Amino acid sequence: MIQVHRLVKRFGSKAVLRSLNFEVREGEFVALIGPNGAGKTTFLRILACLARPTLGDVRIAGYPLPHQAAAVRRRLGFVSHQPLLYGDLTAEENLRFYGRMYDLPALEQRIDEVLTTVGLASRRHDLVRTYSRGMQQRLAIGRAILHDPSILFFDEPHTGLDQEACDMLDRVLREVTGRGRTVVMTSHDLVRVEDLAARFDVLSHGVIAASVVKSDLAGSNLLDFYRRALAG
Repeated sequence: MIQVHRLVKRFGSKAVLRSLNFEVREGEFVALIGPNGAGKTTFLRILACLARPTLGDVRIAGYPLPHQAAAVRRRLGFVSHQPLLYGDLTAEENLRFYGRMYDLPALEQRIDEVLTTVGLASRRHDLVRTYSRGMQQRLAIGRAILHDPSILFFDEPHTGLDQEACDMLDRVLREVTGRGRTVVMTSHDLVRVEDLAARFDVLSHGVIAASVVKSDLAGSNLLDFYRRALAG
């Protein structure tokens, strides 16, 4: 589903990603973990068609990036540090705007379902600029899943969420992976991602330093694996 070979991303003379290789099978849930400044957000932005690689080959669902980005965007949802919402529109209006971009059938019914899922049905008519950070993150999650994409990218999605909202997001993640969707998520919360993901890749100094599937963590835990990968 996702193939990345020898990916390089430079900002001026600084290389953030250095000949990075990465693959994800269809339906796999991969947690991308690593220290601050490792390049996780930059990498996800490239996968989400929001940034261009300097060098390397990136393909999603068989489509090369950035040349066929439009075809890829229809297949993915993305939750980033920025909510990518319109503050002067209501929650309902934001979802309607995005739904029309995707020509979704039965859009009003789908909006109702999503607002209920993310716990914002009672605030559907309020302007998004009146929302707290956590509520905006809830709506951003709703926007990402609105068109039921086959691929989902989450960049630190639990940030700014209270415990109830974190539990909601975990339910959403389990639901979409249970339906065979492909998920790549960055996180610093190793305890939470250890419970959610099936594979864990450590990004350090611009490359994947180590990778392990959950079943191979037997007798250890993700924190131990992470520390060994960074020390290695």
